[in-house]
Amino acid sequence: MAAESKKTILIIEDEPHIVLGVRDALEFEGFRVVDAATGKEGLAKARAEKPHAVLLDLMLPDINGYQVCEDLRRVDAFLPIIMLTARSQEADKIRGLDAGADDYVTKPFSVGELVARIRAIFRRANRTSEIVTFRVGSCMVNVSGHTIQRGNGKPESLSYYEVELLRLLFERAGQPVSREEILNKIWGLEAHPSNRTIDNFIVKLRRKVEKSPDQPRHILTVYGFGYKLVP
Repeated sequence: MAAESKKTILIIEDEPHIVLGVRDALEFEGFRVVDAATGKEGLAKARAEKPHAVLLDLMLPDINGYQVCEDLRRVDAFLPIIMLTARSQEADKIRGLDAGADDYVTKPFSVGELVARIRAIFRRANRTSEIVTFRVGSCMVNVSGHTIQRGNGKPESLSYYEVELLRLLFERAGQPVSREEILNKIWGLEAHPSNRTIDNFIVKLRRKVEKSPDQPRHILTVYGFGYKLVP
């Protein structure tokens, strides 16, 4: 708890009861918490407080969460951003991930699950690995730099979860990895039948890795089980 007490979490949320509940849970775990009720206030506090992670509501009174997420990502490419949203449609979640969010939690949510996701981010961020770079097809993945580069093209940023998911699949290259194992090792969560987190990240990664995302050759689905990487 001493190490986590140094970490600051910024909550950008305009519903006071949600802020209060999340704040109480995070402070109990030893985190420092700051909050903002609007997108503009949240961006200002992000610059001033330099938080270690952001919990971002999608529906804000001034700027929508997608725009706030994109602005935050321009300032810090590696800042963990978890989107809080009442929208459960897959298209909305994919749009949030495309805007730069690392994860999302659908309202109403379990505060305990939210805290577990935050702790998992920090726990895995401290993990060391001998793998610094690796190749998938024509793409070079830089783990420490959080980038992916296709051929001689311009490097493109990868989020924390994108890097971790690619690295896990690469470490098990050629072998099917179950959805349960991915959730447990990357997100630190038990699998849930309605959880589409992995699927949405796979969609994002295929857009960056595959020449034809609709006909993947490297990130393959193992139906009814999980995914497999063919480098």
